[in-house]
Amino acid sequence: MEYKKWLLLLFVAGALTYKSGAQVITDRKEVVWKGFKRVTFKLNGNEAWYTIPPAPMEDNLWVWRAYFPEWHTDMDSLLLRKGLYIAYIDASDRFGHASAMNRWDDLYVYLTTQLHFAARPALEAVSRGGLYAYGWAKRNPSKVSCIYAEAPVCDFTSWPAGKGKGKGAPAEWQKLLKVYGLTEMEALQYPDQPKDNLEALAAYKVPVVHVIGLQDQIVPAEENSLALVQNYIRHGGPATVIPMTRGKQDLEGHHFPIENVTSLADFIFENVRKQPQPLPADAYIRAYGKLDNLLFRVRHKETVTVAFLGGSITNMTGWRNKVEQYLAERYPETHFRFLNAGIPSLGSLPHAFRLQKDVLDQGRVDLLFLEAAVNDRVNGTPEIQQRRALEGIVRHALGSNPAMDIVLMGFADEFKLADFQAGKEPPEISLHEAIARHYRLPFINLAAEVNARIAHQEFTWEYDFKNLHPAPFGQELYFNAIKTLLQKQLEGAVPRAIAGREIPPAMDPLHYAGGKYAPVKDASVKTGFVLHPDWQPADGVGTRPGFVKVPVLEGATAGASTRFSFRGSSVGIAVVSGPDAGMIRYSIDGGPEQTADLYTQWSKGLHLPWYLLLRDGLKKGRHHLDITVADQQHPQSKGHAVRIVYFLVNGE
Repeated sequence: MEYKKWLLLLFVAGALTYKSGAQVITDRKEVVWKGFKRVTFKLNGNEAWYTIPPAPMEDNLWVWRAYFPEWHTDMDSLLLRKGLYIAYIDASDRFGHASAMNRWDDLYVYLTTQLHFAARPALEAVSRGGLYAYGWAKRNPSKVSCIYAEAPVCDFTSWPAGKGKGKGAPAEWQKLLKVYGLTEMEALQYPDQPKDNLEALAAYKVPVVHVIGLQDQIVPAEENSLALVQNYIRHGGPATVIPMTRGKQDLEGHHFPIENVTSLADFIFENVRKQPQPLPADAYIRAYGKLDNLLFRVRHKETVTVAFLGGSITNMTGWRNKVEQYLAERYPETHFRFLNAGIPSLGSLPHAFRLQKDVLDQGRVDLLFLEAAVNDRVNGTPEIQQRRALEGIVRHALGSNPAMDIVLMGFADEFKLADFQAGKEPPEISLHEAIARHYRLPFINLAAEVNARIAHQEFTWEYDFKNLHPAPFGQELYFNAIKTLLQKQLEGAVPRAIAGREIPPAMDPLHYAGGKYAPVKDASVKTGFVLHPDWQPADGVGTRPGFVKVPVLEGATAGASTRFSFRGSSVGIAVVSGPDAGMIRYSIDGGPEQTADLYTQWSKGLHLPWYLLLRDGLKKGRHHLDITVADQQHPQSKGHAVRIVYFLVNGE
């Protein structure tokens, strides 16, 4: 099944009901457990506890038991004596489902923010606890120091389904199907078992140890631990499997005595202790504004549209998909519609002119994520155009829907890291933050976070983050920051009603809030230009989505000319710039002629969407743009082709 179908199943499954809100602690009391003090309580109505070590270690290091917390507790006693807390929350009969992960999120936030527990607990999983431990670890790989598991379930088609070598548990299988809201056929094809999709966890090098019974007929090792560990190692994750062969093997080999308990406890202790405590993600979030309208809508179970406007870092599989999954899982009674308006290579200037068509024309947008900082630097967009474009996007969006919530984000690249290391803030980041501050919008300074974490020796750019198009490690870091923002913004008191934002005076009166596309068919004079209604390249060179099989006004020979009349203060063109891209001569209202080269450093191997603003700050009224294909061409270009996909107009 496709990813989108699995998200849809999350929306409709009745068993997913979860009432979010500010955390509520009730029934708190202290008891004694095996000579240790234990604090029990209910967290949002769910039983939870933590056991206190006699002499807690610095940073409040802890271990999280996933299931069967009273099984093989001799290890817990050892860890308590070493100074580690032990914690647990009841999510029984949830089988690692998203509704259980929401409870886990609640406990993690409570312990780490209210009680100041360490950011990276060890996870301890027994049997079906594997569904929980790996479910949460894969959603939060940066928050796990290590995983210790005893005969863990790593594929629910093995247990409780019993579709492999194991006997299965029919009653438990029916419970699981009901919780997940799946038919049996859908469940057997489920694409995210604990043994699957381990790339991010492996990228964080989370150490894993499984102890297994070789005669286990309930949770056969071949279908569970051995399958998971093989996949994990294949992705570069450190993992060990240790068979337990001494002593009586009960429950058809599923229960066995643990050998060398002390050494296994040492594995947990050493990994919890040696993992550096990461810098807090919220240190790089600037809450200049709130997401109160989004909060109102999710609490009232309305339909919510979330749009993502950006370049390749938005379009690619990664943080965006994780944000979608998180929102769908966290607020299952809200119907989310997600709009991916990411197009590779595009920055703030293109976003300002395509916002109407690619986002606003798609229906009411309630939350807009906006990124442009990387491509603005890479594409060499002048700072004044960046400012006018970003401000124009915000004003245009709020003008169309004053109740829209907007989040600005500044992603990382090598150039920004070099700026930070030279002691200066990247200008693109400063600009994004200035716009966010003026319009009272949340801003996430991801570039600063990456730089600070590298300096804190949490990871390296070369071996972990790897590229401005992040590896799974970097995608998780980006997602974690956005998740942190959403957790903080969406767990407070619910506003009484949707409120429109009051738009402040413009920072730059020449902003592009009127930015829009004008179709190429509107060109009035075409000498030597041809309108292709469904253009695609004949040379086999690659294209970008939205810039192939669309109308294109093409002039391929020097001297070809066209005229476009418009009303607005700015005008430009969006072209396809490929290996044969040429140059143009252009003038506005018969004024002096200027020249522009359409060939880019990427044109050799790609028919790239490329935007040129040809004139800014025009007086109100009607104007005309004349374009002629120039005789000159870039030294590396193979021709003179001018392929206009859209005219750009900042309308009145």
